[in-house]
Amino acid sequence: MSFRTPQRHGYAVEFSPYYPQLLACATCQYYGIAGSGSLYLLESLPQGVRPVQKFDWNDGLFDVTWSENNEHVLVTASGDGSIQIWDTAQPKGPIKSLREHTKEVYGVDWSLTRGEQFVLSASWDQSVKLWDPTGDKSIATFLGHQHVVYSAIWSPHIPCCFASTSGDHTLRVWDTRNPQISKLVLTAHDAEVLSCDWCKYDDNIIVSGSVDSTIRGWDIRRPQSPIFQLDGHKYAVKRVKCYPFERNVVGSSSYDFSVKIWDFSQPQPCLETIEHHSEFVYGFDFNLHVPGQVADCSWDEWVRVYTPKCLTPT
Repeated sequence: MSFRTPQRHGYAVEFSPYYPQLLACATCQYYGIAGSGSLYLLESLPQGVRPVQKFDWNDGLFDVTWSENNEHVLVTASGDGSIQIWDTAQPKGPIKSLREHTKEVYGVDWSLTRGEQFVLSASWDQSVKLWDPTGDKSIATFLGHQHVVYSAIWSPHIPCCFASTSGDHTLRVWDTRNPQISKLVLTAHDAEVLSCDWCKYDDNIIVSGSVDSTIRGWDIRRPQSPIFQLDGHKYAVKRVKCYPFERNVVGSSSYDFSVKIWDFSQPQPCLETIEHHSEFVYGFDFNLHVPGQVADCSWDEWVRVYTPKCLTPT
């Protein structure tokens, strides 16, 4: 099932944590180099993917994350250095825009542990900021990366803990109660690290994806060397996601126009390669409600929702 975002190039896609059929896609005009951006709210139905709402912003939108305590609220990351908080029940525009970063915001993530409702923003100004979505100023700024920060992702298990990835080749782990210094600095790859995600079944495992075209798994208790490496993409790995239904399964999207599904416990870990785009595949996500279902989005203006053969429930 597919949906076209005309003259908008897909950067990120995320399923709703509340409704199995709902997903959001953050897009940019002119490949994100110039122009505006749009946030699409889409519904995946048996007969196809249909648009529910579309929100426009005056700069490109590079990432999107759903609220974990309000089914109508989403946050986007923008090229103008701001994050936007949208309420789909108020279709006029964002309910607020928070601008403190001095360069593009490339990643946003809403905390997953129920005791706290915070948002992270990762920026090309080499910083990560922590926000209370109900406030008007950031709570903390995390400095340490020596290059662009591409992503900042909350641990699904450990309160106050997140990981960040950067053009400085490192993955860092932070505790929000001590913003002055990262808990762990890991030279994860020999090139820029574009993405990371936490294993949903093991508090200590993080997966990273890099411009060097590899995906690596790390145990943060023993970070001296990776616990696995996945080779197969031909170009940069733009996004990695850990599967919510099996411990050892990972999905990735790449500049090689493909999506791959992996099982890192297998001697031949690449389970499937999906090639249905004609441009960089920037966004990828697993549906938390529907085992096996995934979504991706590409610079070719298409969002696709499907179940890879290797994840089809038997």
